[in-house]
Amino acid sequence: MKGKTIHEIKLGDKASFQKTITETDVYLYAGITGDLNPAHINESYAKETFFKGRIVHGILTSGLISAVLGTQLPGPGTIYLSQDLKFHAPVRFADTISAEVEVVEIASEKNRVKLSTICKNQNDEVVLSGVATVMPPK
Repeated sequence: MKGKTIHEIKLGDKASFQKTITETDVYLYAGITGDLNPAHINESYAKETFFKGRIVHGILTSGLISAVLGTQLPGPGTIYLSQDLKFHAPVRFADTISAEVEVVEIASEKNRVKLSTICKNQNDEVVLSGVATVMPPK
């Protein structure tokens, strides 16, 4: 299985992926990365924070963008080169997040594509935005 090549990608192409974030997702991510920040895993602690409860790791949320890039647009074989991120709002346990990408720049001579990236929750609230640069498969 191979993703789209630079010649198959057009400005404005879009793709998305949606997932409901579970407590298990957060605990697995915390264990894999070692990020045991109590804001993510300790409800008693998190209730006393600015967010008034546990929040999902921001980078776990951004990983949904990687899912879109690596499976849909450009797809399998894509190399993720960079990502700029801005976190707008917290993601809560049981939020359903939609990660969306849109092609905004194509540099055929360098085999590079820039995509706007955005994650929204089930209320259509932007929780994360940015720009990714990828190298599609040849």
